[in-house]
Amino acid sequence: MTSTGAKPLAMQDIPEDEFLWLEDRKSDEALAWVRSQNAATLGELRSDPRYTSHFETALELMTAEDNIAVGYALRGRVYNFWQDKANPLGVWRRTTVESYKTEKPDWEAIIDFDRLAAEEGVKWVFSGAARLHPDFSRCLLRLSPDGGDASEIREFDIETKSFVEGGFRAPASKSGATWLDADTVLLSAAFDEADKTSSGYPRVVKIWKRGTPVGAATPIFEAEKADLAAGASVDFDGDRKHVFLSRTIDFFRSHNFVRLPSGEIRQVPMPDDLASLSLFKGQAVFGVRTPWTAPDGTACVPDALYSFDFDRWLETGVLGPVETLLAAQHRVSIGGVADTSEKLFISVMDNVRGKVLACQRRDGRWVLETLALPTNGNVGISHADQFGATVSFSFTDFLTPSSIIWSDDHGASLATVKAQPSRFDASGLISEQFEARSSDGTMIPYFVVRPAGQSRPLPSLLYGYGGFQVPLLPGYAGVRGRLWLERGNVYVQANIRGGGEFGPAWHEAALKGNRQKAFDDFAAVAEDLVRRGITTAAQLGIQGGSNGGLLTGASLTQRPELFGAVIIEVPLLDMLRYTELPPGASWIAEYGDPAIPDEAAAIAAYSPYQHIDAEADYPPVLLTTSTADDRVHPGHARKMAARMQAAGHGKTLYFEETEGGHGGRGDRRPQAEQTAMKYVFLERALGGAG
Repeated sequence: MTSTGAKPLAMQDIPEDEFLWLEDRKSDEALAWVRSQNAATLGELRSDPRYTSHFETALELMTAEDNIAVGYALRGRVYNFWQDKANPLGVWRRTTVESYKTEKPDWEAIIDFDRLAAEEGVKWVFSGAARLHPDFSRCLLRLSPDGGDASEIREFDIETKSFVEGGFRAPASKSGATWLDADTVLLSAAFDEADKTSSGYPRVVKIWKRGTPVGAATPIFEAEKADLAAGASVDFDGDRKHVFLSRTIDFFRSHNFVRLPSGEIRQVPMPDDLASLSLFKGQAVFGVRTPWTAPDGTACVPDALYSFDFDRWLETGVLGPVETLLAAQHRVSIGGVADTSEKLFISVMDNVRGKVLACQRRDGRWVLETLALPTNGNVGISHADQFGATVSFSFTDFLTPSSIIWSDDHGASLATVKAQPSRFDASGLISEQFEARSSDGTMIPYFVVRPAGQSRPLPSLLYGYGGFQVPLLPGYAGVRGRLWLERGNVYVQANIRGGGEFGPAWHEAALKGNRQKAFDDFAAVAEDLVRRGITTAAQLGIQGGSNGGLLTGASLTQRPELFGAVIIEVPLLDMLRYTELPPGASWIAEYGDPAIPDEAAAIAAYSPYQHIDAEADYPPVLLTTSTADDRVHPGHARKMAARMQAAGHGKTLYFEETEGGHGGRGDRRPQAEQTAMKYVFLERALGGAG
């Protein structure tokens, strides 16, 4: 098989950008175009007789009161953020551990965001809270005014359920804040241009004292303007507090520092592309993205975990012996680590199936055991109380509703305390894993969920991502099951290169100039589905968002004959200008820099916006984005839709949500509306299975 990539596009052949004006996010002209597009799309999709039923089903499942309340335990309480029909913006609440385990916990509301919105006239979206050690009753709330990444910071008292009068407060920005002590905040500042990196993230870490304005905070650490960000965190190892500072160079490289009690800032002597770094029992536990030889000669490789004596390094400044905690294995990657006060837990993906290891430090060495959790599905660490003994795990697969498995004794005993009810009839369905051979011979795994005993090609939805070392894992989705699988259709999930299913090497295979490999992998899966008789090209729809929107956009322009429908969500599409649309510059490590001629040429070879062909026979396309998305600029989707339509591709629909950020956070109703429209779009384009 040869590469299925697009025809080379010389830089001098790049067409003039006649739709540059659509990049002005809130201009009258651009918003008038958006309103016109929305009206046409809504008129077509919401007039379909299936829309109302699909919307009601989606909203019902998204806001069902018997959805699992996923929580995290801290000091004997379980905290949860909850949204339902009565609380569309949500309520942050808590209950006791004992009550949480019951069928109907007795929840205590901490803050009701619908009530706050009514009081202040702003639809605040909860973006998280930084808690003050050791009693955790004070917190720094992050509140987004529009669902975007930029958030206000406000001090809140959980016990009185009120904002602290005269407390810490900062305006909406992409700044971060964490407690240093009860009267001091470490502020990663991004309030004005001097505080920001070129990507729009914090460049300066400051100390902010209680009772002083945020503008008077004192700088203690800075990154370069061209860096991605500067950050600060306060980490605890038992009762020992450590202040970490980071200069993040790009998405995959950073320099890490420790601020000592004396005020000295000391760099941690580790490679700049660490995959992870955490503290446990005086040990620094870490992984690497590329091979690294430690000062003692230990050869550290990706997809493994190592440790060194962190306390000894703090005292002596010398990095001592490096131990191997978990050796690398073929097609096994590290999903993440978390710890209780006595055990360290490691989630592992073995050929895209999960398991969890528990580790203890005994007599100066690591002792590991595999927890007795369900197998052949997606198993992960849901939460761990690093100051206590509680830990919980999640389990799901494509046909098994999600469950929460709980332990109050560091994982020694396990009990399922929450299980989501079945949302669709899965009795006649099977889940299988296949492999497709990509253009360079690499075998690409993918999952297929379909009717058992399938005897003819069926409408199928292929989903992919393939970027930023993010893995796509098996997962139960009631809406997808009810609106797609239950109707006799097929769902496919591709584990293409660029993702994190098999660790850093799988990701790096599709970095920068190798991006085409991800698109070739996706095309190979599509072709393999047809070869196996699972579907036909006319019955195959594809869907992807953000980087996955780039994937489906490139698939559309490169191989339109492979697909019968294309959904492109919150996408990157004009890759020659992505660095000009904030915060695009932060992704140069992933895609390359269009300001560098050689890298621009590689990007131009696939950038979907520049490859729209008036003579091509494109399938129906639905593009979606959000006005408030401050992670991937809506200009990408706007311009793609406009140029597609101008080129005569009238089967191109466009919808822009006017609220909610990149992930569609906030009220579930708009999310249900978009979901219903997407399934109507697929059914209209691909036909029904019956």
